[in-house]
Amino acid sequence: MIAKTPIPPYYAVVFTSIKADLDDGYDEMAEKMLHLAKEQEGFLGIESARDRIGITVSYWKSLDAIRKWKQNSEHQLAQKKGRTDWYKSYTTRICLVEKEYHFQLENI
Repeated sequence: MIAKTPIPPYYAVVFTSIKADLDDGYDEMAEKMLHLAKEQEGFLGIESARDRIGITVSYWKSLDAIRKWKQNSEHQLAQKKGRTDWYKSYTTRICLVEKEYHFQLENI
């Protein structure tokens, strides 16, 4: 589902990853992090897709909200597990969204 975001400006955190072969507990942790992120002040929405490369984009009201999410203790545990078990590599990019536009067929 495409996230419904407010009128810009706001921020996007783009997390691009390549998973390792081991994924024990990955799906459960991803679900837990999604629910936890939704409870964070300043969280606006999320979009995610995975094939060989996974891309998750989360949207945030401010850089401070992103900083607090990164420092969340449960999120830090997930990050550590990601580095030790779940990912071969990843890149995180933080972007300021200055403009957006939409297209949608009427019948969806």
